[in-house]
Amino acid sequence: MEVKIGVLHAPRELVVETDATAEDVEKQLEAAVAGDGVLALTDSKGRRIVVPANNIAYVEIGTGSPGTVGFR
Repeated sequence: MEVKIGVLHAPRELVVETDATAEDVEKQLEAAVAGDGVLALTDSKGRRIVVPANNIAYVEIGTGSPGTVGFR
């Protein structure tokens, strides 16, 4: 699943490909914002991405679109 995180005062968004479900990501986000903590996600390659909750502008949770090749 693809998660896009907009960070305040950053020109680009963070794009994380993770094996977590949308519900798991949403629960982690809610806990981070409520506790004024950090949003910590593990991507599909095992790397940790940590973003302070007070710097998150938006989070887009989606499945991502597979690349298409050729004519449709």
